[in-house]
Amino acid sequence: KTKEVVMDFRRNSVDHRPLTIDSSAVERVSSTKFLGVHITEDLTWTTNVTSLNKKGQERLHFLRRLKRASLPPPILTTFYRGTIESVLTSCITVWYGNCSTADRKTLQRTVNTAAKIIGAPLPSILDIFLARCSSKASSIMKDPSHPSHNFFQLLPIKARSVRFLNSFFPQAVRVLNSNLP
Repeated sequence: KTKEVVMDFRRNSVDHRPLTIDSSAVERVSSTKFLGVHITEDLTWTTNVTSLNKKGQERLHFLRRLKRASLPPPILTTFYRGTIESVLTSCITVWYGNCSTADRKTLQRTVNTAAKIIGAPLPSILDIFLARCSSKASSIMKDPSHPSHNFFQLLPIKARSVRFLNSFFPQAVRVLNSNLP
């Protein structure tokens, strides 16, 4: 059941020795699913977005069925929020900052389809991401015992790679800086 994913971004990659536990080798894989999030060795999020979008598309069928049953938009919106939006945005603060533009458009297309079915506007995936980043960052800043509390300096964070620059902490600091009076 234990699997190993090697994430090595050095220019001169090294051949990694197999990991062994109790004299048995641990299986090395290129991607794995951890707490519902597909993590790949190159930290691209296309596999995760494809999986989430597939689940969202499957649930759109039930939204269409409810629409055909002549339910009012507030009930359809509640159904959307509970069954589709919750799936599309699960752990969004982890992966959305570094997913590709094509992946973002794929998710937004599902949201737009749901909005057409419901007949009412829905928040975009980007708006949900920014709100969740802000909320999570605020809760971390208010809790000095949180392990990530020291990462939040409301100044620009120095980043040597775009991968880190688009990850949760720099994104959250940018959101918090933009919300300052």
